[in-house]
Amino acid sequence: MVTEGVLPPAANHGVAVFNHRFEIDYIKAKGGIYLWVETNALSPGCVLLRDVKGKSHRAIIPKHTVLTEEHITVLHKFLIEKVDVSEKQAEGHIQKEVQTETVKVATHPTTSFSKQYQRTVQQYKKLFAKWQNSARIDITEVRALIIPLLDNMEEINKYVFKLHHYAKKEDYIYHHHIAVAILAAYIGYKSEFPKGEWLQLGLGGLLSDCGMARINPIIIEKETMLTEAEMNEIKNHPTYSYQFIKNVPILKSDIKQAISQHHERLDGSGYPSGLKERKINRYARIIAICDTYHAMTCERYYKQKQSPFKVIEVLQTEKFTKLDPEIIQLFIQMMTQFSIGTKVKLSNQKTAEIVFTDEKKPTRPMVRLEDNQIIALENYPDLFIEVLL
Repeated sequence: MVTEGVLPPAANHGVAVFNHRFEIDYIKAKGGIYLWVETNALSPGCVLLRDVKGKSHRAIIPKHTVLTEEHITVLHKFLIEKVDVSEKQAEGHIQKEVQTETVKVATHPTTSFSKQYQRTVQQYKKLFAKWQNSARIDITEVRALIIPLLDNMEEINKYVFKLHHYAKKEDYIYHHHIAVAILAAYIGYKSEFPKGEWLQLGLGGLLSDCGMARINPIIIEKETMLTEAEMNEIKNHPTYSYQFIKNVPILKSDIKQAISQHHERLDGSGYPSGLKERKINRYARIIAICDTYHAMTCERYYKQKQSPFKVIEVLQTEKFTKLDPEIIQLFIQMMTQFSIGTKVKLSNQKTAEIVFTDEKKPTRPMVRLEDNQIIALENYPDLFIEVLL
């Protein structure tokens, strides 16, 4: 039976009270009656009879949960139209969490993508060693190395948010070059660039730091803060990179320019030329964001890694001064969609799982704690995500 409006009077005694003027289905089942209710009609205290699942088929809210206002907010944000709830409302207390099967999120993914990525990094180490010994760049060899990885966008789509997990400070530089290639190509892919264009962008991302091969390895691997002279030498690497690739015929001129410009900033504070705004091409702007994000999320010899959420906050603060705001917005949308289901450690040392992120507040998602409580971090200014697990 389907009814419109308020529950029948007889149902108001010991039964869940719902907001009126919404459709409610009464369905007979073993053990009594359960209700198939529009989420707009839900009230705190309703008890779920089935897992609520999103497009990923993961349980957003498991069955037997006593709904709170925050649970209902999650349902709205996931565009869940109806849910199964018990006819009886909870007695004003939260039931103990029912053990349900959960999907473990691997800190170090071990998929075919992972294996292919690791192979690519190991092969790249050999290439980079050649460049350190003054060998010229063989673009055919570089393409054969990176394009099979970039050509696997369906797998990249799943793991792009976790690239920083692979890198260790001892081999950071190799991981960084491959990761920037992946991130840059992925932005081009999500921006619906033609395939040839986003593959070129990936090549540009990979080769943007090839000039580091001309930097003294002692500087690259130094575990303490660099001196001013050492930092100035590091700032020469975009120029060195351009010198490496300026005569490579396959690379487009705009990509070559991006390689030389990827450390320039819109406000003129970048290097090596202090270019501003329109003088910095769009490929350089894309590579700049990828380079900054991955570097800050990885542990380096003289800098600690930061949570991607903290890094995104930094990017947001720089999007109107140093980095391109439109590309940052796309990057944030691209990255936060992969955080659903991610296990995190909060600043209060509790473990939680991300269940919803708002692109307007990507660093303040809704999380589900181990006791099944869902909280919105935007309501707790002193609580933040400390570590991605």
